[in-house]
Amino acid sequence: MNRYDKAFKEEAIRLSDEIGLKKAAEQLGVAYYTLQDWRKRRALHGDGAHIGSGHAYAPTDKTAREIELEKEIGELRRANEILKDALGFFAKDRKR
Repeated sequence: MNRYDKAFKEEAIRLSDEIGLKKAAEQLGVAYYTLQDWRKRRALHGDGAHIGSGHAYAPTDKTAREIELEKEIGELRRANEILKDALGFFAKDRKR
């Protein structure tokens, strides 16, 4: 899977605005639907749509700390599910 930086994505979108989506995708060697997705993100999120290679979109109204805390909450929830499953497994084993 190719990863593209923010500058490439922005230039690709500008080119697609000028010469059309299909021609720009062919000229740049980017999949048509990939370029189409970048254009949709720009329409939805403006300048904050493409933060760079391999990074998900981060809404501008959230601070870095809030994003970090949300990730930590997700990890803790997954850990709790694992612990609940383990507790159920061991409780069944004790009843025998």
